[in-house]
This record gives sequence, structure tokens and C-alpha cells, in this order.
Amino acid sequence: MRLVIARCSVDYAGRLTAHLASAPRLILVKADGSVSVHADDRAYKPLNWMSPPCTLKEGEQDGVAVWTVENKAGEKLIITIEELLHDTSHELGVDPGLVKDGVEAHLQELLADRMEALGEGWTLIRREYPTAIGPVDILGRDEKGTTVAVEIKRRGEIDGVEQLTRYLELLNRDPRLAPVRGVFAAQEIKPQARVLAADRGIECAVLDYDALRGTDDGKLKLF
Repeated sequence: MRLVIARCSVDYAGRLTAHLASAPRLILVKADGSVSVHADDRAYKPLNWMSPPCTLKEGEQDGVAVWTVENKAGEKLIITIEELLHDTSHELGVDPGLVKDGVEAHLQELLADRMEALGEGWTLIRREYPTAIGPVDILGRDEKGTTVAVEIKRRGEIDGVEQLTRYLELLNRDPRLAPVRGVFAAQEIKPQARVLAADRGIECAVLDYDALRGTDDGKLKLF
């Protein structure tokens, strides 16, 4: 991971345009290729970012360093660095991954045993399907035989959608599985996560814990 603290301005050009005026900021460049720009507030959420797969090119314009981050769709994150305050890189190694709490782990187990809750004719390929960036909670097939990756959370937020997006990018490179579509499943899904999921072509499923355990007659809602 590369950590850069710099006085910089940021411009985003894509489906929307956005501009961040010059100010001191933290720039994170991760091993997966993602680039995110942070202020000293907003907890973990960046001011702007580019998700992988994308490319970072470092150049110069009128004596000022300019970073251009571009994704497959041609969208660009342009970072103009006026003053470099700190620049270090650290090798973090392979992360063991997040250990799910009891509810998330049980939801995964229950849904794997009841794939028909997502749709008639759905079948399980494997739980904890391994990828280079971590295991996919559930890999299955829908009624048409299409491969589906399911990411399960107790509370569905934007970071969960981003995580599933990264898994889908990798899985769709495997000709044995492609095309692979995604389902983001949680007991509660935040509105912002729904919007991002829809933009990424990912379906959302609201999980009823009691219904999956067989103690309620509720239906799983797939959007």
C-alpha cells in the first residue's frame, strides 16, 4: 500500500463530473489498483475514489505532478499534486480476511442450504469460493444455469457492494464461470448501497433470518 499526503486538487470525469479544490489530503494506492482520496474527517469514506480494475499514470504538467487514474469505462480521476508532504509504501501481505460474526456466518449457512429462497431452480456450487482477494460467501447457479456470486452481510452498506464488485471482476475472467452476476444479500440494505448496486448491475436481496431458520413464513425479497 502506498500512502501519500499532499496538497492537491482532484477532478473526476465520467458519467458525472466533480471537483475538489486544493487542500491537504491523504491518497491511498492499494495493491488491487484502487486509488482513494481522503480528508481528515468522514471516518473511512473517501472524498473520491476509483475502483479496480484501473490504471494509474504519473505525469507532469507545467512543472506540477499530475496523476491520472482511468478505468475500463474511460472514467478518469485526475489528481493535481501541488505540494508533496509525505510518500511511503508498505507491504501488508495477504490479509486473513474479516471473521464474520455469528449472525452473518449462520445466514451464509442457512442460505447455502436453501438456495431456492433466492429463486426456484437455484443451486449451490460452493460456500466460501476462493479467489485471489478472498472467498466469495456463496457461489451458485440460477434457474437458467448462470453463475451467481452472493455476498452476505448483516447490514448492507456501500463497502459490501464494492467488495462484491471486486469479486465479480475476478470471477468474470474465468471462462469456466463467466458470465457471473452478483446478488448482495443482507438483513438490511442502506439506500446508498442499493443505488450503487443498481449502477453496478447487482441485485439486492433482503434476508429474513427467522424465515431462513424456518420459524417464520416470510419470503426472501429479491430486487
